[in-house]
Amino acid sequence: MKVTPTLAVTGATGVLGAFVAHYLAERGIAQRLLVRTPAKAPSLSESTIHRFSYSDQEAAITALRGVETLFMVSAHESPERLDQHRTFVDAAASAGVKHVVYTSFAAAAPDATFTLARDHYVTEEYIKASGMKWTFLRDGFYLDFMEALVGEDGVIRGPAKDGRASFVARADVARTAAAILANPGDHAAQTYNLTGPEALTLDEVAATISRIRGRHITFHNETLDEAYGSRAGYGAPDWQLEAWVSTYTAIASNIMAPVSQDIETITGNAPMNLEEYLTTNPR
Repeated sequence: MKVTPTLAVTGATGVLGAFVAHYLAERGIAQRLLVRTPAKAPSLSESTIHRFSYSDQEAAITALRGVETLFMVSAHESPERLDQHRTFVDAAASAGVKHVVYTSFAAAAPDATFTLARDHYVTEEYIKASGMKWTFLRDGFYLDFMEALVGEDGVIRGPAKDGRASFVARADVARTAAAILANPGDHAAQTYNLTGPEALTLDEVAATISRIRGRHITFHNETLDEAYGSRAGYGAPDWQLEAWVSTYTAIASNIMAPVSQDIETITGNAPMNLEEYLTTNPR
């Protein structure tokens, strides 16, 4: 009889969760893949696939029965995300999960400049109050998204001033998560700051993309009025507009500038920088 794995991974049909699932499979670690759409789940050795959603408590409890360690990727950004997180954490506790490893965000706080980081702080506190063991992975903005900031005219626009942020690759976050999930007991009650090896301004990001891609990329430091105005045409709801603009004001504040050694300490390998990321991920 096949034994159902006691480690569960959410988000396996997304980029970060898929990275984590593949790294665990490479280690030969059995896992349950909790997904909304089973047909899209990766086919990995020693894995089972279970349908769930963050907002469906009954389905989540069923999927989590017998799970000891849960890797919880934060839900998709939306006004309902906190309610979904609370529902899912309650389901995990009801199902008997012992330990939650949660992907949080750098400088998570109730008054965080980056508005979406406030949700992560509330989720952290809710997990702590659940009685389950916990480990929080606070990563910052991803290196993976730097090129997406470039407009069609080759300009990165936002009110970031000359602030710095230690951007991190999703692959480095994922391999760190896999190392923690392989020995979760060693990381209980720990909050890790997962950063890249350097803190960059957006001027430096633009210069690096220019050099590696052979394009002329620049950064324009918008005023707040310019930032809201240049994004108003997308018709986004207010909460999303605030999140977009506060991405840049958070960089301006230097709250994400500190560089952490946590990735190298946990995995034994240093995280990649922007040049390495762009070189290994050609477009």
